[in-house]
Amino acid sequence: MVRVTFERSVLTVLIALGLLSSAGAQDVGTPSREQIEKALPKPPYSPYANRDFPTRPFFGDTHLHTAFSFDAGAFGARLTPRAAYRFARGEQVTASSGQPVKLSRPLDFLVVSDHSDNMGFFPDLFAGKPEVLADPTGRRWYDMIQSGKGADAAVEIITAFSHGAFPKDLMYRPGTRSYRGAWQETIAAAEQYNEPGRFTAFIGYEWTSNTGGNNLHRNVIFRDSGDRASQVEPFTVYPPGSDNPTELWKWMEAYQDKTGGSVLAIAHNGNLSNGLMFPTIETFGKKIDRGYAETRAKWERLYEATQTKGDGETHPFLSPNDEFANFERWDFGNLDGSVAKTKEMLEFEYARSALKNGLKLGQTLGVNPYKFGLIGSSDAHTGLSALEEENFFGKTTPQEPSPERMRATFFDNPQTHIKVMDWQVSSSGYAAVWAKENTRAALWDAMQRRETYGTTGPRMIVRFFGGWNFVPQDAESRLPAYTGYTKGVPMGGELRAAPQGKSPTFLVGALKDPLGANLDRYQVVKGWLAKDGQLEEKVYDVAWADPERRKPGADGKLSPVGSTVDEANATWTNTIGAPELATVWTDPDFDSSQPAFYYGRVIEIPTPRWTAYDAKRFGVQPLPGTPMTITERAYTSPIWYTPE
Repeated sequence: MVRVTFERSVLTVLIALGLLSSAGAQDVGTPSREQIEKALPKPPYSPYANRDFPTRPFFGDTHLHTAFSFDAGAFGARLTPRAAYRFARGEQVTASSGQPVKLSRPLDFLVVSDHSDNMGFFPDLFAGKPEVLADPTGRRWYDMIQSGKGADAAVEIITAFSHGAFPKDLMYRPGTRSYRGAWQETIAAAEQYNEPGRFTAFIGYEWTSNTGGNNLHRNVIFRDSGDRASQVEPFTVYPPGSDNPTELWKWMEAYQDKTGGSVLAIAHNGNLSNGLMFPTIETFGKKIDRGYAETRAKWERLYEATQTKGDGETHPFLSPNDEFANFERWDFGNLDGSVAKTKEMLEFEYARSALKNGLKLGQTLGVNPYKFGLIGSSDAHTGLSALEEENFFGKTTPQEPSPERMRATFFDNPQTHIKVMDWQVSSSGYAAVWAKENTRAALWDAMQRRETYGTTGPRMIVRFFGGWNFVPQDAESRLPAYTGYTKGVPMGGELRAAPQGKSPTFLVGALKDPLGANLDRYQVVKGWLAKDGQLEEKVYDVAWADPERRKPGADGKLSPVGSTVDEANATWTNTIGAPELATVWTDPDFDSSQPAFYYGRVIEIPTPRWTAYDAKRFGVQPLPGTPMTITERAYTSPIWYTPE
């Protein structure tokens, strides 16, 4: 029996490697060990020779604003795209607040994604250009900024933009000399600091649909260099653009047709869309149909599941049985606080519920519009991708380190009384991309195939493979990726045609950030469409630290890992948790007739939150309710199972 199992297992590998066809396998029956050894090529001595798959994740930020964004500039950002790239590459720079700042380790890539509307407007406003000051509103905003009321001016500017009240004479539009100059400088900055093999500077921008304060923003990332990107100007919300995502997708199609280049869009911050980010019935007055599903699935391959404005994986209301769902919540309303949140909106804002609804839409429409991968990024408006808890430089310049920020108000809408404090801003996150090399082409291609994961800041290494034939011994190898790519598909991939009597198996692994905390557990999150038409979900603990002591209870829940955090001193120790976790997990509840998705979630042991570091460094007493610890985490892109 052991011999037959071995031979059939190797037979599967032969088919996967293309050394034997499935038809040929049926013709010859179960091969002998001698036949197998003869068919297999003799491997080289070096186990690393001839490998042709990604061997490391590259960490970066796909969503950073500089002074070229009109709101960032009004908040006080003075760093330009060139300074942002220098900082991400590991150089020390001076923050807009006048403080020296540097990353613990350089990033591997960065997208400066300044808002396409009014790109380059603020530097001219700040400089007091006559054509800007000639407008009464422009003069008033200039005077506010000069008198130290830049944050008030920023809120006023954002609100005016959101509600269609931005002065037309002040609008920097595509086709004008000032707008073209800002776009060309954005391109030039990326070209100057792009260094293939060492650091990737992507060309990109943010399309900022925000009608009524409902956040439907997308970051647009070019695979190409400046020779192609300079042939167009970014798509905007105000004319000649549109606030409808379908019009952005048309612009993307036109770009590719015109230049032969490639571009993708990343939806983000759905938790502030007030139920509009992931529609299931209609959008912008039109019914969701197959055409919509096909187009969205084509252009929006990734979703930004975590960032400074809160976490977007799931919500306790949507996932009441998930003890880790209540994490860095921003569920008060839309972007400008003009409309309060209702529970009915939540389903259409978070990644997990969108992935579930995508399964149902896939059956009714024939195409799943929400088959997206997961990443994290910052949405910082400082020009600084500084997301480490002990090195957090805030979302906007007024939130850069100071004794005041932990007790200050970030946003307060006097009409709705929706108020957000600075301590509620999250120090998150980064995008991790599994690619063969650090180049625009390799990283962009990995994003396109969804071989990505997001972290809330730590640079942990996470693997997630799915297939039908993984066995426990596969998790014991020090070369799990070879087995993973040979016998299955990586994160972002798809499984089809379940073999008779088989359940999907998953090879999972995670290594702690070398400078960070140990790991608590590796979980697999499953969502599926049941036979009765109901959408279901379940979170499985599949690998965890200290398995001899920690056992799942009768309810299947794993006991907490504990905490070593000393809040008063903002320290912790790695005396609990594990530096690495790996296992092979088989879905115990699989039904081959039900479409499903699976993704990995890795949880660290508790560590000090940025608020604890501020309290210690500045001697500030936190406000009641301020969290002082955090369980950092990573989310992999899903693997989907679709019945034939």
